[in-house]
Amino acid sequence: MLLEGLPYVLTPMTLDDVPFVAEIERRVFPSPWPATAFRYEIAHNAASRYLVLRYRPWIHRGVKARRRGLWQLLQRAPSDDPSLIGYGGFWLIVDEAHISTLAVRPEWRGRGLGELILSSLIAKALKEHAQLITLEVRASNVVAQNLYRKYGFRVVGRRKGYYSNNREDALIMSIERANELLYRQRFAELRAKLRARLLAQPNTPPEQLLETAGNGRGESHNHSEDEK
Repeated sequence: MLLEGLPYVLTPMTLDDVPFVAEIERRVFPSPWPATAFRYEIAHNAASRYLVLRYRPWIHRGVKARRRGLWQLLQRAPSDDPSLIGYGGFWLIVDEAHISTLAVRPEWRGRGLGELILSSLIAKALKEHAQLITLEVRASNVVAQNLYRKYGFRVVGRRKGYYSNNREDALIMSIERANELLYRQRFAELRAKLRARLLAQPNTPPEQLLETAGNGRGESHNHSEDEK
């Protein structure tokens, strides 16, 4: 199991998660989705599949944050859930999965957690018999493109002026025939290497978060890496 022995847990996104996801979204992306969009995805879009990644030792802090959340939401300042360190999701239409968002708090970057979320989204799509997996990525976001290429995505098109904040182009990337044996074997190898990397990483939180988390708050952040 990918996360066995690691301090992380992946669970389906719930409505209770939305205020905290939206706060991360707002801090990370120049054109963030509002909380209402995430609520719609969770409550009304039967095609949506969204996951959140949590740091297991801090989950009790997240519970406390949720108890404070309603009052702070009414004040337009939602309490943070420091255990929630990333999220991602896709839409599944017949046998096509379109990854719509992927984000990791910047303080937690460099540990393979963005790759963990991407890998988990692909695994879930494969489990639901997706044959084609697609996403959009900013033309300038070479780091994200390299990660996607590692997992077999290739550029199949370009959307001119796709991003509303600066009219940057989006590259359309896809994995075709994702459920065939050849890709599944490659994907299993990548997952094994990812697990080895995660086990080699520190299992303690970033130093800059320890003090703020002790006060029940944490900094937030990363979209399909800047991409939606």
